[in-house]
Amino acid sequence: MEFKCSNHRSIKEQVCFSMLAGSDDTFEEHLGRYGNLRILPSAVIYGANGSGKSNFLSALSFMQALVIQSIEHQPGERVFQFPHKLSAKEVPSAYHIQFVRGDVRYAYGFSVKLARIEEEYLYYFPKGRQVKIFERDGMEIKPGDRYKGHFDISISILKENRAFLSCAANYSNIKEIEEAFLFFKTDMVIYDPTLNNWTESSAAWMQDDDLIKSVFIDLLQALGTGVRDVKVKLEKVRLSDISQELRLPDPLKDLLGQQEGSKIEARFVYDGFEVDLMEESAGIKRLFQMLCPMIDILKNGKILICDELETSLHEALVYQIVQLFQQVKGDRPAQLIFSTHDTSLLDRELFRRDQIWFTQLNDERATDLYSLAEIKNVRKTENLEKGYIRGRYGAIPMLNTSFFDRAGTDTWG
Repeated sequence: MEFKCSNHRSIKEQVCFSMLAGSDDTFEEHLGRYGNLRILPSAVIYGANGSGKSNFLSALSFMQALVIQSIEHQPGERVFQFPHKLSAKEVPSAYHIQFVRGDVRYAYGFSVKLARIEEEYLYYFPKGRQVKIFERDGMEIKPGDRYKGHFDISISILKENRAFLSCAANYSNIKEIEEAFLFFKTDMVIYDPTLNNWTESSAAWMQDDDLIKSVFIDLLQALGTGVRDVKVKLEKVRLSDISQELRLPDPLKDLLGQQEGSKIEARFVYDGFEVDLMEESAGIKRLFQMLCPMIDILKNGKILICDELETSLHEALVYQIVQLFQQVKGDRPAQLIFSTHDTSLLDRELFRRDQIWFTQLNDERATDLYSLAEIKNVRKTENLEKGYIRGRYGAIPMLNTSFFDRAGTDTWG
């Protein structure tokens, strides 16, 4: 996957992120293959608070959401644009991505200007040669030669606030369109611990799939949690019944009516005792949420994108999760892209130099994004954690020493 974006939050000029391996031959056995290209299994992003790590990942999330959801946009709804504070109003926000699905490479992108989709395109590369599927300029769609006459219905429902890929995926039967749409719908898995809660889906997987439950328990044991088994019960219940248990006021009970919800019972079995999920540590709860979806991601070769993966997880667990993505192989290798503040992961026994990325603000208060491989004179034997903490690679907060000098003398004198 390669992703470029510009004029998105703290990102002003275009930045480029790539999962293509460079010339380094370290950990060659961990790399995936696509033709002559070598593909990285994971990438980690470091940087100071406010430097743009989360904004870069949010650009990927924005692109995914527009493709999946814009078919539902109603007339008059704006496409929310998140421009850099110093950009002029007429400067578009642009998003471009290249990816592989079904052993075929695709290139897709769009730009948003003044709350409307201004340009959009989709190409694919059968046998390595670029073929145009469509190009868009405002409300004008230019189909590729192979697709003329196939977009009539899709064009008829196009609006300024709708991605044409979203329209065509729902109102045409073109395989390449469907494959591109499904990349965003199923292959990109974006996890935000403040928004996502995969507890219910994890419980459903463990209740219905003995293999996934077995792998889940094996992973918990490999991660050193001490868990021997998990007892899970997931059932649909009427919310009005739950409200009676909680002794809610009658008006709220009436509001809930006959609506249904899910009731999850989960107990972790240790040697000699059991612990209810609600009584478990934040780390175990997070593993309960994440591991089953992660098993699906690894099994089906998807891409997990996560902001601050280490939240509620011990650093040793994050290390082992990264190793899973490095070591688990299949027909479609999975990938992990995440941001973190955990410097202990800056380990040359875990990452190649082209897997480590940094964000920092330049003089325009705009985000620069670059990889460790772009920095000259970084030895293969170098202690990366110490180098980062000492500021050798940039991307870390700089202490205001003059402030501390004053704080130790006149200010508190």
